[in-house]
Amino acid sequence: MDSQTSQSSQASQSPHTFQVDLRGLVDLLSHHLYSSPKVYLRELLQNAVDAITARRAEQPDAPAAVRLYAEGGTLRVEDSGIGLTESDVHSLLATIGRSSKREDGLQAARSDFLGQFGIGLLACFVVAERIRVVSRSARTPDAAPVEWTATDDGSYTVRTLPHDARPEPGTTVHLVARAGAGEWLTEERVRSLARDFGSLLPYDVRVGDEAIAELPAPWDRTHPSPATRRVALARHCHDLFGFTPLDTIDLNVPLAGVRGVAYVLPSAVSPAQRASHRVHLKGMLLTERAEQLLPDWAFFVRCVLDTDSLRPTASRESLYEDETLAAVREALGERIRSWLTGLAAGDPERLASFLSVHHLGVKSLARHDNEMLRTMLPWLPFETTDGRLSLEEFALRHPVVHFTRTVEEYRQVAPIASAQGIGVINGGYTYDSELVEALPSVRPGTVVSELDADTVTAHLDAVDPAEELALSGFLMAARAKLDPLGCDVVLRAFHPLSVPALHLDDRAARHEQARAEAEEQADDLWAGILGSLRGSAPRARLVLNHLNPLIRRISSLRDPELIGTATESLYGQALLMAQRPLRPADSALLNRAFIGLLEWATHTEPGKDDLR
Repeated sequence: MDSQTSQSSQASQSPHTFQVDLRGLVDLLSHHLYSSPKVYLRELLQNAVDAITARRAEQPDAPAAVRLYAEGGTLRVEDSGIGLTESDVHSLLATIGRSSKREDGLQAARSDFLGQFGIGLLACFVVAERIRVVSRSARTPDAAPVEWTATDDGSYTVRTLPHDARPEPGTTVHLVARAGAGEWLTEERVRSLARDFGSLLPYDVRVGDEAIAELPAPWDRTHPSPATRRVALARHCHDLFGFTPLDTIDLNVPLAGVRGVAYVLPSAVSPAQRASHRVHLKGMLLTERAEQLLPDWAFFVRCVLDTDSLRPTASRESLYEDETLAAVREALGERIRSWLTGLAAGDPERLASFLSVHHLGVKSLARHDNEMLRTMLPWLPFETTDGRLSLEEFALRHPVVHFTRTVEEYRQVAPIASAQGIGVINGGYTYDSELVEALPSVRPGTVVSELDADTVTAHLDAVDPAEELALSGFLMAARAKLDPLGCDVVLRAFHPLSVPALHLDDRAARHEQARAEAEEQADDLWAGILGSLRGSAPRARLVLNHLNPLIRRISSLRDPELIGTATESLYGQALLMAQRPLRPADSALLNRAFIGLLEWATHTEPGKDDLR
């Protein structure tokens, strides 16, 4: 390779500088990074507070004041912070992505800063067409004040000013609203945003003459008694979230740098609903929609807290998922768990009031926490054949704890099981079957058994063999009628007498029924595949009550057609009593049986068998 080729190759590999289209970047920020233009004020407050923090790191007795003045589509923000020299302005304000907190002179106090991403004043272009900054350095007091003026076309100018242009160290930022954004720079809007973002800031922040900060934080204020504190926090919750809480839970985790409160919702919410919490970072509001702050099971509270340890994302509108956040989430979950166990031990009335609304959240926690399940056993309510009871009370009444996995199964068997003295828990609601199955782990010796059709049938009294043999013709006709529906007919004697028939099946039977229906409707290929899946699962059964007078009259019929119509009617009525969803075939059967009985009732001939 000759020297000319080598020089050409080296030239082609020389580095180039990225060109940034500021208008495009502002559009990216306003439409994708930030959820609302209101964040511009947070960025201004952040810069002012960080500048004061930096100055106080070197001059502990330095003034700590931030002033905001809004008028006629302009905003002026003054701070008594560290200030900038001309060199600082060129290297910091005009370099996108570079944070002043990375500078060597400020590293010592970096952990105390709010901003860490170097976006800085760029966010202000979301509402402003021009930004003017006048600053004087506290670190270099002899340096002249400097002025930096930038417009949203990406250009800026820098010039030094006379010393009397800004006699004291600090920075003043001037914004001029862009077209259509003037509303964001009105005094009323600025005051509202400043109060929202900066109510917990540790410095003297004012809009005009009105103080914004409200320190100490509501959870740190002293009160004459616990009762007055609860009232004050309830008022704070109502002002913040719009509801009066059932109770408040202190969230003080010093090792994680977290202080705040959790407010217990006064009404039930779905576990699938993502809870939104209000998080302040070193006093500055970070987000009102923090979703990952608490464990999923704690969906019954809303939190407001201040932290100095959690890391924000680049938009500063959510929390960065890392090990610190995971540790804080676990610690806050432990605080809520401790509150629950404390209620169980010392305040059963408040616990009962809480569980009447939020038992679902506690059940969600208890299924993963044996200690919580053990603590809550006397309190968590379950639907049972004995009424609404706790697992502890139900287990004391019944040597075997039977349960069903679905609400439909429970409705099928509950009346009959109760009459036979079988205790059953409805495990069809969220988390209930899991908790019943976990019962032996916290209550040794407890026997838990899932109730199925075979168990129920086994507890029903068998009919005398001679009587059943005498009714074999009737039973054969009834079975032939229901066989196409995948249902057997069984004769038993049981209470209550008012129930003529009981429809029993289980998941295996329903699965086999669904497979058979799919096989009938499938083409030859799929019918063959589904046929190969045919199993030996038990079929559904219609249990006829031999003690019921109507069943006795029907069983004495001699007309096979009338027996079939009566059997279909009993089958349909049993399905309705079990509150099972009807298939198209079941609906057709009910209609056919109803019409058949009407025809029989209106065309009965003398001497013909009847049901009367």
